Amino acid sequence: MTTDKDIILRVDEKPVLSQWFGLSFQHLFAMFGSTVLVPILVGINPAIALLSSGLGTLAHMSVTRFKVPAYMGSSFAYIGAMSLLMKHGGLPAIAQGAMTGGLVYLLVALIVRFAGKGWIDKVLPPIVVGPIVMVIGLSLAPTAINDAMYKDTAHLSGYSLAYILIALITVMAIVIYSIYGKRILSVVPILLGIITGYVAALIIGAVTHQDIVSLTGVAHANWLQLPPVEVPFASYHWAFYPSAIITMAPIAFVTMTEHFGHIMVLNSLTGKDYFHEPGLDKTLAGDGVAQVIAGFIGAPPVTSYGENIGVMAITKIHSIYVIAGAAALAVVVSFIGKITALLQSIPAPVIGGASIALFGVIAASGLKIIVENKINFDIKRNLLISSVVLVIGIGGMVLEITQNFQVSSVAIATIFGIVMNLVLPKEEA
Repeated sequence: MTTDKDIILRVDEKPVLSQWFGLSFQHLFAMFGSTVLVPILVGINPAIALLSSGLGTLAHMSVTRFKVPAYMGSSFAYIGAMSLLMKHGGLPAIAQGAMTGGLVYLLVALIVRFAGKGWIDKVLPPIVVGPIVMVIGLSLAPTAINDAMYKDTAHLSGYSLAYILIALITVMAIVIYSIYGKRILSVVPILLGIITGYVAALIIGAVTHQDIVSLTGVAHANWLQLPPVEVPFASYHWAFYPSAIITMAPIAFVTMTEHFGHIMVLNSLTGKDYFHEPGLDKTLAGDGVAQVIAGFIGAPPVTSYGENIGVMAITKIHSIYVIAGAAALAVVVSFIGKITALLQSIPAPVIGGASIALFGVIAASGLKIIVENKINFDIKRNLLISSVVLVIGIGGMVLEITQNFQVSSVAIATIFGIVMNLVLPKEEA
């Protein structure tokens, strides 16, 4: 008898119907934790993120002519910018920023189609991208720690040892699952860590007689309910948010470098060359369309997911049909109200513990870019670019032009990094 372990499917191969559901669910399971964590951190209903994840993946497949096995999930790169926009414009501002990021992708895809991608390497070399990615992770560190320590994060009050214990259990569970997990378990540490932390919160809350987890919302939620889609003009009054455009657009350029990396890994994994067929312009356009869809329905921006690549590398299941199945399942799950309510009941210390691991991994990924490209910090130019980017980004510099027009520290750091790289001489005087 053939087991799932023995199944190997190339990109264009269809699984038999009896295997399709299990394989598709396996892929969704790997993407689930990270996809729903982003909206929870920002204050968006996770159901809408699942919906946009599924629709965005199917849109990406359509644009790339069903040739690239890429899955779209909520992007962590935009969390800081979205948190700022949520305070100064709410969901409409985030939606406008997400659509702006998508339009940036579409514009770059058009330029790449006619001019190639060499200019991108000049504008965003590793000395710029590495520190910016570090900033994206480290600038969010206070949010993770506050969730792990305080009952009232708005006023940083209610210091709780129980919260810290739950957060540490969560982060250590993620580490253990990442290091010691076998096969599929090794690529879903975030989801498993959150589940472990959730159980720990229930136990610790019962032992200490604290109301850490509330299941009231789960009990009252309907099994089936429409995701809270927020469409411009229909759900809310459309207003122009220049801060959303200026804040989110620069970050889109940074996430493109991650996109290039994912495509290169997919090339190696599947034995194909997606830079030529369907072409980098098509893969970028697919990401752009997916982001526009996410913004249009009120979801966080989406991007191609490394977790998906990890699952394919372990399982040898590269089938585009399986990825499409996972996308369809994500859409279905977004309509299950009980699951949405359960996700919204995840307590702050569990979110804090998961965030410690995730934000740290993002920062370390930036350091990895610098190390892998052997950036020489004995060169003053490199030292100054990275120094300015890191301090502006981690320090939290915000450019406030008006009360409703603010530019996030990550966006400012990105702009400074790009400008300094283009202006400073390549060789020391």
